[in-house]
Amino acid sequence: MSGIAMPEPDAEAIAKRDWLIDALRGIVPGEGVISTPEELRAYECDALSTYRQVPMAVVLPETVEQVSKVLALCDRERIKVVPRGAGTSLSGGALPVTDGIVLGMGKFNRILDIDWANRCVVTQPGVTNLGITRAVEHEGFYYAPDPSSQIACTIGGNIGENSGGVHCLKYGLTTNNVLGLEMVLTNGDVIRLGGRHLDAEGYDLLGLMTGSEGLLGVVTEVTVRILQKPETLRAVLMGFPSVEAGGDCVATIIARGIIPGGLEMMDHPAINAAEDFCNAGYPRDAQALLICELDGPQAEVDHLIDTVTDIARDLGATYLKVSQSEEERLGFWAGRKNAFPAVGRISPDYICMDGTIPRSELAHVLRRMQQMSAKYGLRVANVFHAGDGNLHPLILFDANKPGELDNAEAFGADILKLCVEVGGVLTGEHGVGIEKRDLMPEMFTEDDLNQQARVKCAFDPTQILNPGKMFPKLHRCAELGRMHVHKGQMPFPELERF
Repeated sequence: MSGIAMPEPDAEAIAKRDWLIDALRGIVPGEGVISTPEELRAYECDALSTYRQVPMAVVLPETVEQVSKVLALCDRERIKVVPRGAGTSLSGGALPVTDGIVLGMGKFNRILDIDWANRCVVTQPGVTNLGITRAVEHEGFYYAPDPSSQIACTIGGNIGENSGGVHCLKYGLTTNNVLGLEMVLTNGDVIRLGGRHLDAEGYDLLGLMTGSEGLLGVVTEVTVRILQKPETLRAVLMGFPSVEAGGDCVATIIARGIIPGGLEMMDHPAINAAEDFCNAGYPRDAQALLICELDGPQAEVDHLIDTVTDIARDLGATYLKVSQSEEERLGFWAGRKNAFPAVGRISPDYICMDGTIPRSELAHVLRRMQQMSAKYGLRVANVFHAGDGNLHPLILFDANKPGELDNAEAFGADILKLCVEVGGVLTGEHGVGIEKRDLMPEMFTEDDLNQQARVKCAFDPTQILNPGKMFPKLHRCAELGRMHVHKGQMPFPELERF
């Protein structure tokens, strides 16, 4: 799907757009408002590029006051707002709407404070994930969540999607590493949640905001915890003759009480694509490859390495290699970290899915995916966070061949339905966005969804923030027990869904 058809704007709509752009330029002067068709094309999609829409305008604020005034204006005039970080969302989370604006937070790109005593960093949301680690590594610290896109994705976007990474098994996702937020509500109010202390009082609104996909407010400041780099880090590569054996090894490692710093798995197509791309030294004949990283005191790490290799041998591993240097350890990870661009070399297009399942279901789900692959006539390569069951199947297709994109999307939907069927969830770290929006009823009842929509109404009664994401059906707030009337009008009375 290359775009979403919209009617041509009439004279009244054009006049309103021109008025809005002038008003926005009064708040964010200079080059802070983008409105020409050519420039707007840069914001028509995010990393889920199969969907494209050009927004009415893009606003690039530099101060919290500007964000507050922009939101207050849009709230008053019922203008839809799509918050955007670096645009790396893989679920369509930053897809704009044609009758709304994109609020780009890229100019909020400074680290405000490094608090060594409290082991935290106060940062603006436009700072990249890796940028935080780069700012503290000279003192032996790092920021634990590390998505594959960490060189580009921003901490504000990580908050929106509750991003993870290869080290989330032991150290948690974004929600486990955020201590405080400053955010702006739709009416322009600026509030603070949490801080530099470890626990916040009252309701866990900090947890609610993390993973809220830009539907509840706009984050303007983030306080994250930083960790001291472990004394020792070593990794082991394990090749197996089947995905079932690899899945059994994952389950056995965890069942033995071992929590690795990272535990990743790749199947045969992904192994060979990564090896072709960066020569990481992976065994090409393996049907499943595990990368297990252990960290901590040297004596503990050495003992755990021996235990893990013994487990792998008992389960029929055909390849075992333990890193003997930091350079070699990083080499093991090079293929995994570059798996997505590597797969891009063997297929004109691919969709990166994201679902989470119980570890015990890994082998079963991978077998079912192979059956689906034959059904749809499309290849699939699997790269995933095996330790916490977070799957990233890469469905390979050619958008230039009629019907292949539709087939790929149907294949992806069946994978996500399978995740729910075996006791998992629709997303692990990419979010719902528009990609999984219409699959929400597979996991939640109508009452469940209505209750979530009531939370949305409590924060955003005019429903201007990131419309069309997450909820398969738009409810008026009045229908959910909260009425917000503005100048005698209900919000969006003509719409049943965005």
